[in-house]
Amino acid sequence: MNMPENFSEFSFSVTEEMEAWRVDKCLNELIDSLSRSYIQKLLSEGKITVNGRQIKASYRLKTDDMVQIILPPAITPDIVPEAIPLDILYEDSDVIVVNKPKGMVVHPAPGHYSGTLVNALLAHCGQELSGINGVLRPGIVHRIDRDTTGSVIVCKNDRAHTSIAQQLKDHTIVRKYHGIVCGNLKEEEGTIHTLIGRHPVERKKMAVVKDGGKEAVTHYKVLKHFEKYTYIECQLETGRTHQIRVHMAYLGHPLLGDMVYGNGKKYPYHLEGQTLHAKILGFQHPKTNEYIETDAPLPEYFIRLLEHLK
Repeated sequence: MNMPENFSEFSFSVTEEMEAWRVDKCLNELIDSLSRSYIQKLLSEGKITVNGRQIKASYRLKTDDMVQIILPPAITPDIVPEAIPLDILYEDSDVIVVNKPKGMVVHPAPGHYSGTLVNALLAHCGQELSGINGVLRPGIVHRIDRDTTGSVIVCKNDRAHTSIAQQLKDHTIVRKYHGIVCGNLKEEEGTIHTLIGRHPVERKKMAVVKDGGKEAVTHYKVLKHFEKYTYIECQLETGRTHQIRVHMAYLGHPLLGDMVYGNGKKYPYHLEGQTLHAKILGFQHPKTNEYIETDAPLPEYFIRLLEHLK
């Protein structure tokens, strides 16, 4: 089921698959942006109704029930500049490329309004960030996961933002990631070409799907084999949510440390999330058209892990 990314009022008819689900659990699975506690708050305020009637969070849905959701106007929090050290790989008056550390969220979101890359950028760049993505995501044209490290390009003006966004759309930006996956890949290199969409059951996850998803292409090659793991490089042709993580799990070789797509595996080495690093980022400069390429050094934990695996 496709849910709108941003909405103030939305309604849908309950399908057979949703029969007997608690209404709060169903909405929490379907809509990433609404937490279960917030859904329960909306239910208590009568902002979520079924067949025009106010119901409790424990209400069990029936096929063909009509669910309506009305969201109150969003209150945009003030995003405060924070003097967080940045590992800058490249910077000029148009763009800045930052080597993001593990555990840092790229832009503010519910539950993460401080300590983000945007908070740090506001302190470093002041007002020199593009405004196309709005107050919560100034300058951000793409992002990487919280526990993925490496290169993120940020735009300082709207012209640069438009240029980089178009390059992302045209798949002309070079993006090479290094990762460690479980098991030994049989092929030394290959291409994974699938559709990626929302997981049919676990709606907060992505998955390879037969239809209804978006085209996703990942090129990979083996850098080194270990006894139980493989060190690889992945080059993105497209940039879908969690693309490398989903594709490697689809091959049966989830990223070491990935607690979401690793099928509940228990990993050694006390890792904090997936072992994935955005290493190479190449783009045409939005003003000069010069090709710029940055190389983000592997983080210390990654280097230590490679040494241990040897």
